[in-house]
Amino acid sequence: MTELPRKAAARTARLAALPLGYAGRQAMGFGKRLGGRSAESVLTDVQQRTAEQLFRTLGELKGGAMKFGQALSVLEAALPEDVAAPYREHLTALQDSAPPMPTATVRQQLATHLGADWAERLVWLDGAPTAAASIGQVHRGRWLDHTTGEEREVAVKVQYPGAGEALMSDLRQISRLARGVAPVFPGLDIKPLVAELQARAADELDYHLEAEAQSAYAEAFEGHPDIAVPPVVAVGGEVLVTEWMDSAHSLAHVIREGTQEERDHYGELFVRFLFEGPRLTGMLHADPHPGNFRVLPGPDGGLGRLGVLDFGAVARLEDGGMPPATGRLMRIALDADEESLVAGLRAEGFIKERIEVDARQVMDYLAPFVEPAALERFTFTREWMREQFERVNDPRSEEFTLAMKLNLPTSYLLIHRTWIGAIGLLSQLGATAPFREILEESLPGFAEAEPA
Repeated sequence: MTELPRKAAARTARLAALPLGYAGRQAMGFGKRLGGRSAESVLTDVQQRTAEQLFRTLGELKGGAMKFGQALSVLEAALPEDVAAPYREHLTALQDSAPPMPTATVRQQLATHLGADWAERLVWLDGAPTAAASIGQVHRGRWLDHTTGEEREVAVKVQYPGAGEALMSDLRQISRLARGVAPVFPGLDIKPLVAELQARAADELDYHLEAEAQSAYAEAFEGHPDIAVPPVVAVGGEVLVTEWMDSAHSLAHVIREGTQEERDHYGELFVRFLFEGPRLTGMLHADPHPGNFRVLPGPDGGLGRLGVLDFGAVARLEDGGMPPATGRLMRIALDADEESLVAGLRAEGFIKERIEVDARQVMDYLAPFVEPAALERFTFTREWMREQFERVNDPRSEEFTLAMKLNLPTSYLLIHRTWIGAIGLLSQLGATAPFREILEESLPGFAEAEPA
């Protein structure tokens, strides 16, 4: 057996062990209950041990396994506290770090994708990575511009060899194991999440496509008072070089240790970026996990700008921006015009022909998207998101029945997934933000909605 098939077999075996591990711990837990321990204490113990195995395995395997773990980490805020608490630390750790690859492998990748003379341009490279994620890691370096003779600090993003094969293999395996992993996340349907990751995997592996998106964002936000996007310096196959961004922390750190002032400040900047990006570039940054958003130092060490990284997952919007119907329908829902809302959703394909729905239930179902715009300043909390999540995912609820009748048009798939992730991030932050004001400024159709 060659090296790659051997590694693939090992990865598959480790992923396959996850549901088996859960089943084994569940059996042990039953034995402990017979021995006199309470069901609650046994459940917590089983969850904690399962989470440790699950997220340690996902992080060590990188590829699709870690990508899956990062996607789950954004939704942590929606889980019941007694379920989330035992493994919140393991979830959030995946937002900001991963084990590195050997220095020799990094240099081999640079030679292959930047050319044999790469060291003449990249005149210094830090041997230790500053960040490592699902399909690549980042090193700090110094780039020489031979035209001007000037040097500048850069970030060198290097893709793991065989990342594409590992990514797709992991996602296929996780899809097959969804039922076994699901007990760790009760109420969350794993398969649609994996399907979404599979659908956009090819784009994330294409660094030329990522460089194109990042360049467009960097140009659009150049000189922006609140948002910073580093320009692209060079790109080649599986290596992407961008200007260095000085930042000690990401939003994952603010989630863990930030003051309320920091949470509110960076939460607001995140929302502004989320909606200003499509307006300025015609694209939506579609990977809202905290590790992609960096806290930049402000004057005298105070609050500063929000730096944005990783443009591998980007929705190229058909209308050159957010669909105008999005803002229009949100405004109609906010104005409680039930009949116009149903008519508008039907016109956009969210409700198919001959499908009958209750207008009041539709209003209630859209609460997670509409409620934040109902107040001048809305506070996102884990408790609020948990209530929304439980209500929509409870098979006994009217909202759950309604969800079975609704259709999500293809053009809205990534928009919907990004918004859910963004709401999860804001709820983890516990941020208070002028959500309505931002929508009025940046979401087409929201400021003045016309009847459907």
